[in-house]
This record gives sequence, C-alpha cells and structure tokens, in this order.
Amino acid sequence: MDERNERNELLAALPKADLHIHLDGSVKPETILALAHSRGFPLPADQADGLIPYMQVEDDCESLQAYLSKFQFVLGFMQDTEALERIAYELVEQAAAERCIYTEVRFAPQLHTEQGLSLDAIMDSVLAGLKRGEERFGVVARLIVICMRHHAMPENRAAIEAAARFKDRGVAAVDLAGDEAFYPAGLFRDLFAFAHENGLPVTIHAGEAAGPANIEEAVVHLGASRIGHGVRLREDQAILELVKQRRIPLELCPVSNIQTKAVAGWNDYPVLDYIRQGVRVTINTDNRTVSGTTLTREYRMLMDECGLDIGQIVLVIRCGFEAAFAEQELKDSFVQKLADVCREKGILL
Repeated sequence: MDERNERNELLAALPKADLHIHLDGSVKPETILALAHSRGFPLPADQADGLIPYMQVEDDCESLQAYLSKFQFVLGFMQDTEALERIAYELVEQAAAERCIYTEVRFAPQLHTEQGLSLDAIMDSVLAGLKRGEERFGVVARLIVICMRHHAMPENRAAIEAAARFKDRGVAAVDLAGDEAFYPAGLFRDLFAFAHENGLPVTIHAGEAAGPANIEEAVVHLGASRIGHGVRLREDQAILELVKQRRIPLELCPVSNIQTKAVAGWNDYPVLDYIRQGVRVTINTDNRTVSGTTLTREYRMLMDECGLDIGQIVLVIRCGFEAAFAEQELKDSFVQKLADVCREKGILL
C-alpha cells in the first residue's frame, strides 16, 4: 500500500466530530429529486446528477454571494415536516458513513415557515430526524438554532424561545448567521442576552465576511463560547490573544472558506499558524452538498495544501470533541475513543 492510500485509510478510521454543518447546505440531490416527484414540483433536470450545478459550487466559486445562491434552490423543498425529518435523518447517515460519531447540525427554523408550519412543528420534525438517525447509526446528533442577521428582532426572539422549549430534547445552542458585513455583531447584544437568560450556549458566525472586531464583539458582549469560522482572527493580534486566553474554539470550515473567498487560497489558509500560536481549532464541513465536501476531504486538503501532519489532525479532532455543546461525560467518551484508535494505529498523542 502506498503512503497516500495508507494515510487515507487512517483518516477514514479516525472517529470525528462536525460542529459546524448547515442542514439546508447538506441536502442530497437524490432527495430533492424524490421530494419533487412526490409533490409534483418542477425541476430543472430529471436526474440527480443534473441537479448538482444548482446545489453545489465549483472550487473556483466567484464570491460569497454565488455560494449563498445555492441555498435558495433547496429551501422550497424544505417546507413540510416529512421533508425536514428525512433530510435531518439523512445528514446523520452521511456523518456515520465517514465515522463522524458526533455532529451538531444547525438551521434557521424561520426559513421553513413558507407553507404555514409553526416553529414547534419545524423543530419537532428536525429533531425527530436526528433522533432516528442516532438510533439507526449510533451517531450522537444535536441541533443548533440559528438567528438570521437580516430578520427582525421578534422573529429571532421567537427562534430563541423555540430553542429553549426544546433544550431538553436535543437543542444544544443558538447561533447568529447571515450578512456579517452589513449586520455587525454589535446589533445583537440584547438578543443574545435573551439567549443566555434562557440557558442557551452561544456560537456566532464571525470573522468570515468581516474583520476580527466582530469576533471580539461576539466573545465579549454576545457571550459566544465558540466562533463560527473566525479565519480573519489573525488580522488583530490583541483579539487573537483574547480568543486564545479565553480558550474560545474556532469552527474552521476550510473548503468553504476558500470557496467563499474568506481566504484568498490554500497557501494563505491560517490553520497551521493558529495551531502553532495555541488557538483552539476545530475542522468542520459547513455545507456538505454546497461545498462538495466531507470531513475526510477537509483533513486531506489540510495535509496536502497546508502541511498538517497526522498528529495535528488528531489534535483538531480532539479539540472538536472537547468543544462540543455536550455533557462532559459524553465528551470524555469521544476523546477516549479517539485515543483508542490512535493507540491501535500507532499515532502518538
């Protein structure tokens, strides 16, 4: 067996965590085809492969706007309880296929009300799909509820209230996503104070489409215990030190970050620099379908393009388990599973 194949087999064997993955960015083309046929919805192609250009960007994607346009295509098919439950279940199935043993799926329930579904019905359906996936595949799956930057405060408060009602049924945290440059984090202090009042942990998309000031705001004033993306953290050393000192993990999504032009290219991707400076780094898929990626692909790209070795890959996987919005006993069990595989494969920790 050559070195590359041996490495790929090792990556496949490692237990993994995916902490930053969007439900609507990870729908299988085959599922859209089936949903459209069963509901009589028109499609631009009559085969699953023909739908890929409408759902997935190329690696030379022109901009964040081009990337986000892919979500509009699938949202029309995610407006009933059966579809939401199925898509959530299938996302757990995708995780299990590459030995991802823990995943936190995030979505904005407000985006699924076009046909009159209540927030509770939407939450029920997605959580039921995750639960069915857990039981079938042995993956632990939790839900993160997203507030959208462009939504009005009452809509976002309603999303947080829904998250709080389902906190004991699989909701792990709340998030803020959307146009970071136009809606800076500072506009949402009251909203996330409300989240904390309801006992909900917080992660914030920041330092992706705008600079590190949004990261500082998210950590200091919005109470974020994790940062979604955060690739632009390096632009301010003082804020980097703040994140490091507070042990705030970054939810890096390398393939997506390259595609959206959050980073100019692989030769400029900051992951190794962050690791060397002691910043806590996790690696995630963001959108499996839109980015055409898996966790295993993310790791391979970091090794091929950024020079990470297998020990550093294990380090970021461990950080993912430790950063999970899960009970400590469960996190400890994940770390132990990782250690057992590393011992078996002769990887030094």
